[in-house]
Amino acid sequence: MEANTRSTGRLPAAFLTPGSSSFMDFLGDHSPELLPGNRVLPPLQGAIEAPHGTTIVAVTFPGGVVLAGDRRATMGNMIAQRDIEKVFPADEYSAVGIAGTAGLAVEMVKLFQLELEHFEKVEGAQLSLEGKANRLSTMIRSNLGMAMQGLAVVPLFAGYDLDRERGRIFSYDVTGGRSEEHGYAATGSGSIFARGAMKKLFRDDLTEQEATTLVVQALYDAADDDSATGGPDVARRIYPIVTVISDEGFRRLSEEETSGIARAILDGRLTQPDGPRAALL
Repeated sequence: MEANTRSTGRLPAAFLTPGSSSFMDFLGDHSPELLPGNRVLPPLQGAIEAPHGTTIVAVTFPGGVVLAGDRRATMGNMIAQRDIEKVFPADEYSAVGIAGTAGLAVEMVKLFQLELEHFEKVEGAQLSLEGKANRLSTMIRSNLGMAMQGLAVVPLFAGYDLDRERGRIFSYDVTGGRSEEHGYAATGSGSIFARGAMKKLFRDDLTEQEATTLVVQALYDAADDDSATGGPDVARRIYPIVTVISDEGFRRLSEEETSGIARAILDGRLTQPDGPRAALL
């Protein structure tokens, strides 16, 4: 097939024939060996050491949803990378934050982006946010063999639902089971600490600015108690990735915006090391 393509300069017929709106189904029919779930796994010989992404957080506000992640990747007790990116746009109105085995997670995100783009081109319309969440669940389930060997991928999916006109958050387990989270959510090694911070500070009437500040506060608290989570690194100018998804689409905050939020939080921690308190009713 490859030689024929090079000689004629034309795509194979399979690429020009109408078929399933699922890119994974198309790949499964024509190159099934490229699907993560169809790879031949090596014999299990102890724990596999690979860089892992850690903490991802999300919070909704009346105009949409904020998805953010720290920048640290670890491998055992070592820092494998200080400036990894863990939050990616899935399409115009949704995004994925990755936790777990970094290499597999990034590959899964790229496949998910192709899945959504393929559907839109074939069907001439976008999947609903619920449909996108279901497609991601299928992909995570296909990685179960790897997960059983310690190479798990557990993302957090967030987006703006155009039908319901609000932001929504979906969390997953290693088997692909998904749950819709209400208000806020976290995944990764520092999630228990980040969730505690968000529980303390979350309100239903947050502004976008307050929501972006809240997720950075949560990541700071996670880094304070979890060594695998990286806090704002002013010396190296490494700050969390913060994204906003609203009816205007996906937007990643600039380094200037994120550094401003981080520096304000660091200044506040000089007088309140444990962060702001929840308002008393």
